[in-house]
Amino acid sequence: MNVDKTSPAALQLKTFIYLTAGIAALAGLLFGYDTGVISGAILFIKDQFQLTSARIERVVSAVLLGAVIGAAFSGALTDRFGRRKVIIVTAFLFAIGAIGSAFAAGVTPLILFRVMIGIAIGVASYAAPLYISEISPPQARGALVSLNQLMITCGIVVSYLVDYALSIGTNEWRWMLGLGAVPALILIVGMIALSESPRWLVSRNRVDEARSVLGRMMPGEDVDREIDTINRSLVIKQGSWKEILEPWIRPALVVGIGLAFFQQVTGINTIIYYAPTIFEFAGFESHKVSILATVGVGVVNVLMTVVAIWFIDRIGRKPLLYIGMAGMALSLGVVGFAFYSPNLSGAVKIITMISVMFYIASFAISLGPIFWLMIAEIYPLKIRGRAMSLATVANWGFNMIVASTFLTLIEKLGKAGAFWFYAVVCVIGMVFCFFYVPETKGHTLEEIEEHLKGSKSFSKLGK
Repeated sequence: MNVDKTSPAALQLKTFIYLTAGIAALAGLLFGYDTGVISGAILFIKDQFQLTSARIERVVSAVLLGAVIGAAFSGALTDRFGRRKVIIVTAFLFAIGAIGSAFAAGVTPLILFRVMIGIAIGVASYAAPLYISEISPPQARGALVSLNQLMITCGIVVSYLVDYALSIGTNEWRWMLGLGAVPALILIVGMIALSESPRWLVSRNRVDEARSVLGRMMPGEDVDREIDTINRSLVIKQGSWKEILEPWIRPALVVGIGLAFFQQVTGINTIIYYAPTIFEFAGFESHKVSILATVGVGVVNVLMTVVAIWFIDRIGRKPLLYIGMAGMALSLGVVGFAFYSPNLSGAVKIITMISVMFYIASFAISLGPIFWLMIAEIYPLKIRGRAMSLATVANWGFNMIVASTFLTLIEKLGKAGAFWFYAVVCVIGMVFCFFYVPETKGHTLEEIEEHLKGSKSFSKLGK
């Protein structure tokens, strides 16, 4: 049944959509803010505590250690306690971690509170999109889930802007980290205003509550039919961890973990976490100027994520992966050449800034969104939850390895060598995509699963 756009039911639906969008924005914003804010703060933390490269890496990667832990338990937590409760507790962890980091008297407590924030990020990276997809009206679901990914990039930009605004003294890093508590507290209030996921309520036999929520999500629609649909999907028995390793599923597992590897080991988080440091390597004179250049990187990330959302179903996944990784390899090679050539000393700043922006644009239209999209597409329904959790944990693990080795890699290989290493990984990633990654554009999830069960190579899907 169609709902008159001027009717009370339509206004109720619009209010529900706006509330859900607001929560999507806050969860994504928090994720982005707390991962990006350390890039500027670390310049001042390093000066205040006289940190070595190894200790800088520990402070930066502490969040990622926590994220691995959080992601590993996120599926079990959301299934047992509900999506809404888990997100509320996660928001409390964000707030406590931010305030604790701001008041940390030394490096050790700072690292511990950053691990706490990481746990919150790891859980939120799974629970927030899941909640949004299950609580959103069907006609708004795609846009709201995409909005969450977009707002992660916006959160990174906000963190860079806060870093720039507060880069006026040696102790302002505490405010940079502590301000993350503000959206966390708003998120708590926002989640209290919303209902639990109807899918989770049905799974717990709380059908009357689910019917009430669905009535707000789908005014004028057959709510009982939707409950029947949910019940039918819940009948499908969840596959075991052992089933993930079955031969016919293995190609999808290789693709998911492979894309997780290349998304991280092509160097994206050397840019997200260390962009101001890289710009100082290139010759930018002060912390403030380096952070300002980083703001430009964040803005490009947001704009090109919007472009990716527009083109991903028009051009396809594999063409965007090829275009993006080729651009990433080229820009990383140019950055390495700029650092390697002493006769370019006067131009290194400009070359580095343009190349880093080109790199982030290339990533944002390819590996950035496509990894998360493909791990939601390629796994059979029976083991999709477990397989996605495994790919997510792998992604955070590779992220932690890159963040905790970047400065060491520079000390061992030199600035040029480090960026050339990441460029070579980009080229290897293109080869991996050619031989292993399927083109899922235009295929239903059922078609992808049937192809996986067949005798043809998984990468031949779409040909």
